[in-house]
This record gives sequence, structure tokens and C-alpha cells, in this order.
Amino acid sequence: MNSAPFLILETGQPVASLRRYGRFPHWIRVAAGLDADETVVVDVEHGGALPDHRRFAGVIVTGSAALVTDHADWSERSARWLHDAAHAGRPVFGICYGHQLLAHALGGEVAYNPAGRESGTIELALDPSASTDPLFAGLPTRFPAHATHLQTVVRAPDGAAILARSAQDNCHAFRWGRQAWGVQFHPEFATHHMRGYVRARAECIGRHGGCARSVARAVSAAPLARQLLRRFVRQARDA
Repeated sequence: MNSAPFLILETGQPVASLRRYGRFPHWIRVAAGLDADETVVVDVEHGGALPDHRRFAGVIVTGSAALVTDHADWSERSARWLHDAAHAGRPVFGICYGHQLLAHALGGEVAYNPAGRESGTIELALDPSASTDPLFAGLPTRFPAHATHLQTVVRAPDGAAILARSAQDNCHAFRWGRQAWGVQFHPEFATHHMRGYVRARAECIGRHGGCARSVARAVSAAPLARQLLRRFVRQARDA
């Protein structure tokens, strides 16, 4: 078993109204069942130095309000690092922005979602390839997850397996190689995180034809999506 710590690449901050609950790495660590001394956090958005990926059991990349398509210097630097880590076989798990950044790093394409903003508790539909995936195998073919995003992976990297979709997004999860995963949804979100994001994005939801109050009322628990972080930790430990 690999007892090395996990590296969390912090690519952004939660909306201001939710920062009382801590930063994304804390939410992720709690959902993944990791103790504080089992993680190292690098704030790449603010210039944190990227360490040697070989020092870590695995890498988790957070979400962000930034846009991959802006090609910010810190983002492109992180993409090159993720490219090298994934090609070296390091276990990687990208969430939302991290999912898009990983896809970009591996040659996929990120753009604004043609279906518009996706917000709230959505239903994931697993692709047949998920039945043999180390993280998704054994899960129901449909289950809820929390999502909030404007951009998406419009073309997965060559050779990637699409694992899950939603009514608004044809690439909600993918695996590239043996151990690099991206998920557009937020497995680290609890219901209070999701409702907070719906309130914070209410105006944008309205511009895209939705009703934030209805979306907020429909928020429900997403325990199976949350399981995926712990499954990733186990997979990385056993790699």
C-alpha cells in the first residue's frame, strides 16, 4: 500500500458566501476521508510551486471560477504538469475545472457548454464503459450528483473512455489511461454547498432559462457521487 500523501492542486476559491465552510481542499479532504497530515495543498492559482508528482500517492485538482479557455499562465503551467503526471501513470482526479484542465492537458477540447449553465442536483447516466472502471464499477446506472458550471469538455482526449453523461453534458466523467479521471460534477459538495452555489449563481441561472428557487428546492443528497473520492483514494493507495 502506498502511504505517501495526496497532493491537492487548489485552482480557485469557493464563492464568498460559502468560505465560512473552508476552502475547496478542506471540502475534498473531508469527503475523501483523508486526515490533514495525509494531504499537501498547493495553491497553483496564486503561483504555488508544483512539486515532483512522484512524491505523492495521487493528485486531486479542485474546481474554480476561472475558465480553462482563458489560458492563464498558472493554468497552462498546471496543465503541462498534469500532462506529465498522467503520462507517468500517477493517479489523478480532476473535479469541475480540474476535469476540464486535465482534458485540456491531454489534448481534449474545453468550451462553453452549448446547452448552457448546468446547476443543481442533476442525474448522471453511466456509459457501458463505467461497468469495468475501477472507480465507477458496481454503481447504479443512474444516480444524483451536484453540478455548477458554464464550460465543459466538448471533446474528450483521444483514447479516453467516457464514463458518465447528463441531460446537458455528454462528458460528465472520463478516464484516460489506467489512472487519470476527470469528473465535471462535484463529489465533494454536500447539500448546503450546492444550495449556496445555486443562490450565488441565481442571476446566471435565470439568464440561461432556469429558476434558481426551483433548482434550490430540488437539491438532494448525492452519496454515491461522494463515494467516488474515497474510491479514488483506495485505488491510488493500492496502485
